[in-house]
Amino acid sequence: MWWQDLAKPEQFGFLKNQVQPLHITTPDGEVLFAWHVVPIAKYIANEESLIGEQNISATRFTESRGFDSLSRDPKSCLVINFHGNAGTVAQGWRTDAYRSLSSGASEKIHVLAIDYRGFGLSTGTPSEQGLITDGIAAVQWAMDVAKIPPERIALVGQSLGTAVAAAVAEHFVRVSKVEFAGVVLIAAFSDMPTLLLTYAIKGLIPILSPLRPYPRLQRFFSGFLRDTWNTSSRIASLVRRSQKVNLHLIHSKDDFEISWKHSEALFYAAANATSPLGLTIKQMEAVKLRQDLHEGGSFEIWNADGMKRITKQIVRYGGEVNTRYNVNGSLIGETGHNRITTYPCIARTVQHVFEPPDQDKQWDDR
Repeated sequence: MWWQDLAKPEQFGFLKNQVQPLHITTPDGEVLFAWHVVPIAKYIANEESLIGEQNISATRFTESRGFDSLSRDPKSCLVINFHGNAGTVAQGWRTDAYRSLSSGASEKIHVLAIDYRGFGLSTGTPSEQGLITDGIAAVQWAMDVAKIPPERIALVGQSLGTAVAAAVAEHFVRVSKVEFAGVVLIAAFSDMPTLLLTYAIKGLIPILSPLRPYPRLQRFFSGFLRDTWNTSSRIASLVRRSQKVNLHLIHSKDDFEISWKHSEALFYAAANATSPLGLTIKQMEAVKLRQDLHEGGSFEIWNADGMKRITKQIVRYGGEVNTRYNVNGSLIGETGHNRITTYPCIARTVQHVFEPPDQDKQWDDR
């Protein structure tokens, strides 16, 4: 809420000093506001010292007990969280998501949540390249300042944050051959021009979809886009360049803002990139592993080259059960676009990123 102070995370339901603000400076001079969230079991083990800490500002975060709990524990893992296209690190369901992300291993999974340039208390003006630079700066801070190696870092993005996470992962594997424990994309989209053809604000207000019968007009308006966020091509590049990519796509079938079909397309783009000759959808269907989770949705796995792992989970329900209608008069529920970040399927995936299951069950429920 606008009247709450981001520098006082206790206002958002956290324990005293469980969340500590910090600043990250980007290579082009912007200052990003961020939160470090201490996982609950780690907090309890160090509760007395954390509660007793006084007057640790964002500029002195590296002097804090919270920073020590992250940087000095050789078992610490870090989720770098990239949020959606509005608000701040504390907006909506985001604070609940941070609590959920570490629940699979609450003694060691820390969360670093950043506000992009121009968001919240961060300086600057947003742009595609600017947000990617911000994501790169957050990762460099984690590796260079907190001394967390990339194999103990997971990039997690939701909505717009999926485009940032994918671009950051692709940058590191392309520029320095650095690979992370995993990349988790929640409610992703393939690229901005394609998204705008189907996107509806809160599932109610369409952007360009009314122009669907007029493709020339759609192309005309799409041509004005400054930022294209081509996640599909970046994921393909990531998979091709990676030696051990660990990529997870999660989407809700009742997401009326970004259709789950976008994650279907991204799954195909990622799997296709594992083959030098490319794959047809029929070839993919014959090889991929699939499990029907019934009311829980479906789960699919694509393994390649012994080390590359790509999964897609489409859950049936990702939002509240509130009845409402869209502009066409169709009955819809509360969109499953944001609340899904707090669901166990996300925590489970993050846990498996850091502690992969021994082996995949050979599913074939088609």
